[in-house]
Amino acid sequence: MREINPYLYNLHCHTLLSDGDLLPSEVAARFSVLGYRVIALTDHADYSNIKAVLNQTMEFCKRWPKDSKIKILPGVELTHLPLKQFKPLAGFARKQGARVIIGHGETPVEPVTEGTNRSALLADIDILAHPGLITEEDARLARKRNVFLEITARSGHANTNNHVVEMAKRAGADLIVNIDSHTPQDIILPEELSRIAERAGLSKEDIYKVNQKVSDFIKRKTS
Repeated sequence: MREINPYLYNLHCHTLLSDGDLLPSEVAARFSVLGYRVIALTDHADYSNIKAVLNQTMEFCKRWPKDSKIKILPGVELTHLPLKQFKPLAGFARKQGARVIIGHGETPVEPVTEGTNRSALLADIDILAHPGLITEEDARLARKRNVFLEITARSGHANTNNHVVEMAKRAGADLIVNIDSHTPQDIILPEELSRIAERAGLSKEDIYKVNQKVSDFIKRKTS
């Protein structure tokens, strides 16, 4: 068995720029002290706030010390959009410099519009967050579009983690394990995140492969 890379990234973080509790700098500090080396700031956005959120996130990341122990990627989570708005807003976010674009998937614990998973996958996103009872067809689309399907630590959203793993394995889609942090209490140790992945049905070898794929993605986004 090869040594398993630790979870030293979380590419789904919220700050007080949307519904998180903390400033971006405190989010970074709390992740850094637990050993994480890369995070993405991905606050919720739609047409009402995307310009402001991206402007502030980009400014923060631009001014973050280059010699810091933790790298911060600017991103956004496109949330509860009318289906036709995913493509234009994802395109706008990419042009503005967002390095990580998340589509807020069809979690069973929120009133997400049916068809959101597919519409998000057809846009220029990197991660489909908490995609709920995603179909195998949409999981195959995720593979075709090179979009990660998210396994999440967030309560409620995590109820369908095992289903997402099963669909991803059937379709050959890539997975990512994220915290979806909003509060200080959400920011857990890397070891705890690894246990969440195992409970979702990933073997130690699966976890190694997930980490390798995400590491390759991060290298592209930080180069």
